[in-house]
Amino acid sequence: MAVKVEELLTAEINQPARYLGNELGAAHKDWDGASVRWVLTYPEVYEVGASNLGHIILYNILNALPRQLCDRAYLPAPDLAAKLRSTQTPLFAVESRRSLTEFDILGFSLSYELGATNILEMLDLAGIPLTWKERATNDHNGQMPLIFAGGQTATSNPEPYADFFDFIALGDGEELLPEIGLILAEGKTNNLSRKALLLDLAQIPGVYVPQFYDMAADGSVHPNRPQVPGRILRRVATPIPAYSIGLVPYVQTVHDRLTVEIRRGCTRGCRFCQPGMLTRPARDVEPQQVVEAIEQGMQATGHSEFSLLSLSCSDYLALPAVGMEIKNRLKDKNISLSLPSQRVDRFDDNIADILGGTRQGGLTFAPEAGTQRMRDIVNKGLTNEELLRGVKTAVDRGWDKIKLYFMIGLPGETDFDVLGIAETVRWLHRECRLDGRRGLNFNLTISNFTPKPHTPFQWHSVSTAEFSRKQKLLKGEFRGMRGVKVNYTDVRISAMEDFVGRGDRRLGAVVRRAWELGAGMDAWWESLDQAYKAWTQAIDESGLTWKYRKVESGEWNLFEKEEEKEEGIRNKQEARSKKEEEKEEGRSKKQEGREIKEDFPNSPDLPLSPSPTLPLSLDQALPWDHLDTGIDKNWLKIDLQKALEAATVPDCSFEGCSRCGVCGTDFGHNVVVDALPIPEFAGEFVPNTERKQRFRVWFGKVGDMALVGHLDLIRLFDRVVRRADLPISFTGGFHPNPRISLANALPLGVTSTGEIADFELTESIDVESFRSKLAAKLPENIPIYKVESIDLKAPSASQLLEAAEYVITVASAGSLAVNGELGLENSAAVSVADEANWEDWVKTIAQTKAFWRVHTTKSGKTQDVNLRDRLHKLELVEQKSESSTRASGGTSEGRAVLRYTGSCRSDGNLLKPEHIVFMLEQVSQQEIQLLQVERSQLILGYG
Repeated sequence: MAVKVEELLTAEINQPARYLGNELGAAHKDWDGASVRWVLTYPEVYEVGASNLGHIILYNILNALPRQLCDRAYLPAPDLAAKLRSTQTPLFAVESRRSLTEFDILGFSLSYELGATNILEMLDLAGIPLTWKERATNDHNGQMPLIFAGGQTATSNPEPYADFFDFIALGDGEELLPEIGLILAEGKTNNLSRKALLLDLAQIPGVYVPQFYDMAADGSVHPNRPQVPGRILRRVATPIPAYSIGLVPYVQTVHDRLTVEIRRGCTRGCRFCQPGMLTRPARDVEPQQVVEAIEQGMQATGHSEFSLLSLSCSDYLALPAVGMEIKNRLKDKNISLSLPSQRVDRFDDNIADILGGTRQGGLTFAPEAGTQRMRDIVNKGLTNEELLRGVKTAVDRGWDKIKLYFMIGLPGETDFDVLGIAETVRWLHRECRLDGRRGLNFNLTISNFTPKPHTPFQWHSVSTAEFSRKQKLLKGEFRGMRGVKVNYTDVRISAMEDFVGRGDRRLGAVVRRAWELGAGMDAWWESLDQAYKAWTQAIDESGLTWKYRKVESGEWNLFEKEEEKEEGIRNKQEARSKKEEEKEEGRSKKQEGREIKEDFPNSPDLPLSPSPTLPLSLDQALPWDHLDTGIDKNWLKIDLQKALEAATVPDCSFEGCSRCGVCGTDFGHNVVVDALPIPEFAGEFVPNTERKQRFRVWFGKVGDMALVGHLDLIRLFDRVVRRADLPISFTGGFHPNPRISLANALPLGVTSTGEIADFELTESIDVESFRSKLAAKLPENIPIYKVESIDLKAPSASQLLEAAEYVITVASAGSLAVNGELGLENSAAVSVADEANWEDWVKTIAQTKAFWRVHTTKSGKTQDVNLRDRLHKLELVEQKSESSTRASGGTSEGRAVLRYTGSCRSDGNLLKPEHIVFMLEQVSQQEIQLLQVERSQLILGYG
């Protein structure tokens, strides 16, 4: 049964269009015709989830399959979440508006260590038990959907979250999810039990079912039955750009553009980089596929910007040729290209050519470290000379602001290396001056390094106390440095990420308790204080404080001098001997380098475990060893040893094999497209500012489109004109915009059958052709009523606007005296009989000469306004009387439909529906509720 979403999306809900599921590209497949019904549930707010490329690709792939239906759900903002709970309404999928419990399978994207609390929030809002054990117990007649997770964090180390999911999808999902869908369809046909179905799913390479595996005392994970594999394979798929073309949200998202993947995987070998290790081998997309996807996608979506996506776009050797080809094909469309963070050593004039234009975007480089030694330790493969050359190229090509990413807390880092970040920026500032005089502006982000599973640094420990100290060092260095803005990652986020990201199954209880205590949306700054408090309390209650303390002070450092390490071991062992008797069992546990909870009571002065020698620490079992990502653990050890020696390893996509273990039958090999000849540049977009024709369009905004805001409506018209291929005229200047002008902003939530917009074109076309092209690309709830050709010299609709006609539905809620709302400062001196009704109230307003109200301008100034001067006409359309008795005596109550015409001018002279309510309350001394508003027409004054 569908949830009545319209009743939930009342005036207090912010951005209600998030929850409508009516975007361009939404599938809306037939419910009854589907054998398997999916929901891809993104555990972030809509603006983040709806623009995630993986979310879009998998949604499109599943809906392309016969008898497979895929809907979507997102984390509701706190206002809607509170309303769902207060009304006992379950969380719903946005297209079908059905409760999530009505689907067969829910897939969550887990791409961030702390994102699991958002997943628990969504499950709770949906009325779904949080753990697989609870769901198995409550799964009567197969009514409980399967819950799974995919994404980078799920693939890296799912153990802290194993309690919550029926299975985990490891690696790329393009081929894996359709295979899962086939097994689900067969299982439903054969009426398999939940456990039998999961056992079938466990046979698919890439599917990990945690309940079929147990954790040993050392944290390692092993099968508990012979039917499942000992190690689970990560899946690898080839990118398919055509599936990137899809959803076009009506609200502005964080990545409000078409995004197409050009290269999946990275073989640069940065030792801190988990995505670079988990996405091998590198797979370049054929250039022709990229060009066709962009060209078709821009036409289909109407976007004004596109992005080429890769972990390292610059390593796609065909990038300059592909970028120039697309730029030439779309040169008359006012389209811009953006690239994510790219290699500064590959940034040259060819790449600058495809990025430049009338809307030159930002530029981001990631040197990562401030000294050459540290860049060699992390295998960044970047020299000072290459860094300077790339930044100078950017300056020469017109960029005056560059964003740089650095990290602190890297293995082997000294204070000299930390201060080297400031020195590097100072040096670039000095060497790269604009026009030989002005300094270049830098926007720096300085992150705290947190070790990640499946990387050579997975054995390293960080110290949040050191993070704080090093941040303080840098703040002192940057103080007073002009043209530099510095942002630091909060140390508390880094501590929580590290604690959870490399944990084992014991952390499941911590994650759940943190959510119960209020953790959620932990990556958002406004939630950080609450989240940190919740996480620390959950850790305390779990008895794992000893483990978290190691994150705060640093457990051990692979780069210690051997003699310091040995001395540290002796000191800590002596301290331990004073604390407890050296029982053989306890001593053996600690020599393994992994302490279990029983060994460590919550004692603030308990010494940390000894730093093990390097060979022993690298041989210990890890919670993610049962996941076969293709990376050979022995190779990680070897690469770590090279890091100790500050030795670099070349990129195996372009030089010799590094023997990481990935390439082979299971994962494939690197696929590298050679550089192509760069097409001749056809010239930058020159906005066509000619004005040969103007059309005035009368249109409506009805149904759910009333919940799309004014700015979003302007953006919608821009995209509609692009999709309709209408010859729109542009303004001039640095940011040329289409000449589309709406007469007046319609308040959010208000329907209308009388809106007006002006369109100016560079070519003359007949009215009917313009109307049909525009109507064909507009949503059905934005109907076109009339189109007229207007003289170009005539004033715009917004200049001519004089008044607006509204139809409003109001209700009397009883006496203001009863409700305690008498004595308003601006009450009109009007006397009304006790038995007054709507007709009398309307007449009284018409006969009253003044209703004074204080108006506050945007600048904060106040002025007295006579609202009666702005009211042109008021009439009662319909009255529904519902008599009831209150303690204060009988009053005439009920609903009424009123029509009024009032001022609506661009200078701010407006009569809003709320003003009519104010007048009604003054003449009736009743509390009046505004139930519904429709704007029936805008009235232009032609002189």
